[in-house]
Amino acid sequence: MGGNDLNLFESALDSKEEPLAARMRPRTLGEYIGQEHILGKGRLLRRAIQADQLSSVIFYGPPGTGKTTLARVIANTTRSHFSTLNAVLSGVKELRGEIEAAKERRALYGTRTILFIDEVHRWNKSQQDALLPWVENGTFILIGATTENPYFEVNAALVSRSRVFQLKKLTDENLRDIALQAINDKERGYGEFRVEFEEGALDHLVSVANGDARSLLNALELAVETTPDVFPPPAGSLIYISKETAEESIQKKAVLYDKEGDYHFDVISAFIKSLRGSDPDAALYWLARMVAAGEDPRFIFRRMEILAAEDVGMADPYAVAVVEADASAFDRIGLPEGRFHLAHSAIYLSTCPKSNSALGFFDALSDVEKEKAEEVPNHLKDPNRDSNGFGHGEGYLYPHSYKDHWVAQQYLPTGLQGKIYYKPSDMGYEKDIRDAVMLRREAQLESVTEDFYSENLTFSPGDKARERWVERALSGRSESLLRLMEKLYSGLNIPRYANVMVLNASHGFLLWPLMKMNPEGCSMAVVKSDEQKEIINHFASELDSLLRPQVIVSSPLKAFGSLEDGLSFSVISGRNVLSRLKDDEKILQMIAGRLEKDGCLALLESIPVLSTRLSDVCLEKHRETMKKAEEGIYTRSNPLTAWGKEDLESSIRKVFPEATFEYVQESEDRMLTDTALRHFHSSIYSSAMSVEEFLKAFPQRTVKWSNTVAIIRSGFQEDSVHLASEEWKGVLEKTSK
Repeated sequence: MGGNDLNLFESALDSKEEPLAARMRPRTLGEYIGQEHILGKGRLLRRAIQADQLSSVIFYGPPGTGKTTLARVIANTTRSHFSTLNAVLSGVKELRGEIEAAKERRALYGTRTILFIDEVHRWNKSQQDALLPWVENGTFILIGATTENPYFEVNAALVSRSRVFQLKKLTDENLRDIALQAINDKERGYGEFRVEFEEGALDHLVSVANGDARSLLNALELAVETTPDVFPPPAGSLIYISKETAEESIQKKAVLYDKEGDYHFDVISAFIKSLRGSDPDAALYWLARMVAAGEDPRFIFRRMEILAAEDVGMADPYAVAVVEADASAFDRIGLPEGRFHLAHSAIYLSTCPKSNSALGFFDALSDVEKEKAEEVPNHLKDPNRDSNGFGHGEGYLYPHSYKDHWVAQQYLPTGLQGKIYYKPSDMGYEKDIRDAVMLRREAQLESVTEDFYSENLTFSPGDKARERWVERALSGRSESLLRLMEKLYSGLNIPRYANVMVLNASHGFLLWPLMKMNPEGCSMAVVKSDEQKEIINHFASELDSLLRPQVIVSSPLKAFGSLEDGLSFSVISGRNVLSRLKDDEKILQMIAGRLEKDGCLALLESIPVLSTRLSDVCLEKHRETMKKAEEGIYTRSNPLTAWGKEDLESSIRKVFPEATFEYVQESEDRMLTDTALRHFHSSIYSSAMSVEEFLKAFPQRTVKWSNTVAIIRSGFQEDSVHLASEEWKGVLEKTSK
């Protein structure tokens, strides 16, 4: 093997003047003990060393696990020139010298160079960058040794060009074998003496070493060489190591803990996870590990204060105050008595209820970053500056003017209405407030401006959430929805164990009232999109898992086909289930087949032919042109519009002869956005007029829009009790104020 003046391995390493740990360094793979996961027979690294075909590698592990020793073994076996640098003692100047020498060896003799850099993480980025091109072009084969995680502390380009081998703490069995190897080696160890141990003495040394071979050999050297009156004694002398001697050889167990290394973060991670997992015993153990290692108590308190808000949160709002009080007391008291306050906070946090509902903030933050165009809703804007000119603040409902100091109104930006960030848990304080939060949210949920009426002749702009038809919420939408729901479910009385099903459930407006009445039954919702499913699941996630509705993304027809045999329902409800009346008559048969003997049918069906058309709200001069274009829509051949009241009643009474019908005309303000109008133009009016002319036909973009809704009921007992609890009714009524 070659070398240089900086070679870590040169000089008489077997000299008796060397410490035992240095003398006993393995010279071959046969002498190397431990790390079987990378050096066991057949392992890649072992084969590469034996075949002298090593590529660049990085050895990563705690002190005393054999990184430098493994490099020594490679140095003793390779035919390549082996050079070494220590990153603490060397810099770019020394590296340049190695580079020139390696280039010369390669050019003159065809000899490759293996460069071992001990503590490679100690080099800064520029120093590591200086090494990179010579590793890339093959001038060097790099062997780096580091106690730090190379993925954090070593140049990513170097890591990507190297194999990383992690060396683990040696096992007690490994350490015992290393100790016996030193005791029996006559050349480098204590084999010329008879070294014996009192029972438990060697075990103590092994335990103290905590996986570190260097610590073990240092302790063994101290115990052996301080036992005789004079060392070395005559060859063959008995050296008896008592347990007391072993204990005295190490005054105090050194905790393997580096405040700047992986162990620091691993131990604090174990501590935090023990607190989060409500294990006070483990929390106290890891706390003791940190305190014994000299960790800064303020760092520990800082992490506990974070956990008190992140992982305890609203389940116990006082947790933050408890930790803050302990931290403040510690500042006044200090160590050692201040350890009581560390333990007090750790025990409190590990035994109190947990909730991470505050993480909803980061969902909101993500939406803020993605939805930069969202504006403050007009009714929430500051009215003090320009309310007269722009109407800022108009429509705001002052909560203190209402019962319980609350009224249902939307506070989120338009494109995020209905978004749920805060999900109270069922733990501690949050359990007490959860019902109130849910009731208020239910009343607000249907203020999300998704089309409640027929979806056939209206346009929902999909991903462009900010262009939803949001303005109708400001003109009595909640009141009209409440009236329709109240009429639909009036007189409904079902047992607590009833099964219910809602078709086209959308955001759940018709689902939630039924779920108030069947806490012990099955609730099933059929929706049209994953977005609708997400909204219902997001809201229902606050409920116990057994109480949550089953949500199916499907058409009503396919949904019935997927139900298990024998499953029947006390109520099947829905809205706009029969949009294509003639095509959808089969759905009525399937509903009847799944209803229990005394089951109830409850449907809300919009009748498109009786609803407002765009020709009704355009400028007068364009009306006739637009009516002619609409003639192709409102024909007997169009399944969406080819039916009216008589057709609806006839189809339903074929299956439900006792069904009753009530027709309600609802009117609301709608905003016609450019996106919506362009959609209508391309699908209906493009042959009649240009898009520019079409847009000019609607100078008033907020228009009155009427819908005729059929309320269809069958199986209801009119003398039954009312739909829901007074508490629920009261919350819903607030929406209409």
